[in-house]
Amino acid sequence: QVQLLQSGGGSVQTGGSLRLSCTASGFTSGRTNIVWFRQVPGKEREGVAGIRINSGTTLYADSVKGRFTISQDNGKNTVYLEMNNLQVEDTAMYYCAANEAIGLSLVSRYYKYWGQGTQVAVSS
Repeated sequence: QVQLLQSGGGSVQTGGSLRLSCTASGFTSGRTNIVWFRQVPGKEREGVAGIRINSGTTLYADSVKGRFTISQDNGKNTVYLEMNNLQVEDTAMYYCAANEAIGLSLVSRYYKYWGQGTQVAVSS
């Protein structure tokens, strides 16, 4: 049974940092991709960073390049999203999602498995 368990998040001021964690279980294909998405009410879910587990290949949205870093700890089956220099516009509910596919994409409809979500709030 595939599961994604998220932790982290919270509230910070502009310029601050937060780290999100996503612990995955139940994947067996070796083609696992894990992506962090975020969503604010009334807007579409936005993919911000993804990682292909077997190769470590990463992909970032332009809006977070240079500020967010996605990484993995294979021993813990955990993917992290380190978020630095946070801005008010980064405020959103953040979700990790996973699929087992050949390519890494930041498009939400390609992802079948989702974490429970965690709130990130950035204030000025």
